[in-house]
Amino acid sequence: MTANTVSSPVEPTVKSNEKTAVNNTALVYFSKDISPVSLIKLYDKINQDIHGKVAIKIHTGEKNGPNILPREIVMALQQHVPDSNLVETNTFYKGDRYTTASHRETLKVNGWDFCTVDIMDEEGAVMLPVKGGKHFQEMSIAKNMLNYDSMIVLTHFKGHTMGGFGGSMKNIAIGNADGRIGKAMLHTSDPSNPWEYSQERFMENMAESAKATTDFFGKQIIYINVLRNMSVDCDCAGLAAAPPTTPDIGILASTDILAVDQASIDLVFALPDAAKHDLQERIESRRGLRQLSYMKELSMGNDQYELITIE
Repeated sequence: MTANTVSSPVEPTVKSNEKTAVNNTALVYFSKDISPVSLIKLYDKINQDIHGKVAIKIHTGEKNGPNILPREIVMALQQHVPDSNLVETNTFYKGDRYTTASHRETLKVNGWDFCTVDIMDEEGAVMLPVKGGKHFQEMSIAKNMLNYDSMIVLTHFKGHTMGGFGGSMKNIAIGNADGRIGKAMLHTSDPSNPWEYSQERFMENMAESAKATTDFFGKQIIYINVLRNMSVDCDCAGLAAAPPTTPDIGILASTDILAVDQASIDLVFALPDAAKHDLQERIESRRGLRQLSYMKELSMGNDQYELITIE
């Protein structure tokens, strides 16, 4: 049974009327409705610091990937945001998006050619500082990211073979690192073993990479997680991705990267055992929750949040 055929039994564990966060909590907006109207409504709740030239960071996925975000909701958001375009980077592994030329062909196949798509490492990379990291002092980031004033991190929340899950943090940690140097730094210190790092070290590497991006944009970066078609596999698996067994939940939006990923995990883990089993097992078996605890150690956000339901 796929996510498209199961209605979610989840109700948010915390509800409130819209108000300013109190008691040092973050605000996370939630809607069960996965639609262009809902996405734009949530975006408008958190966009106060988004201005100038805007990058919308998505995961474009391998060719014909069955679980990627619906093009119509991404298109609606892009058309709603002035001076915006989609951004991505090339992959570390040799697949449909390994080179800029093959990546652009994949964009056409997957329907992402409705606007400009900036493959941000097409012209190389730059080193950005990682403040407070224990593994990196700097990270190799796609050069063109520096051309943007603001970033909207639009994420398909799902499982991941190595990371356990892919949320907003993973989207910018791997997705803004350039395909040759940056992604290699995240995965290995040994060129003969390209997938050296696993489990907790990999989660920590990702958080430090993401911090380079969040520090660069400051307040001009926001996070939206779409919890639908949640396979245990990433969209980088393409047609080989396992069919989703977790029901669709909705859309979460926040100015706080830790809060939005924490809330996404909490909603998945609140599902009945049968509905969450596969995805929770994937997350826990890879020690994916270390993503959250290490972001907290790096002071990247708040794991205490108030969930505000938007009808």
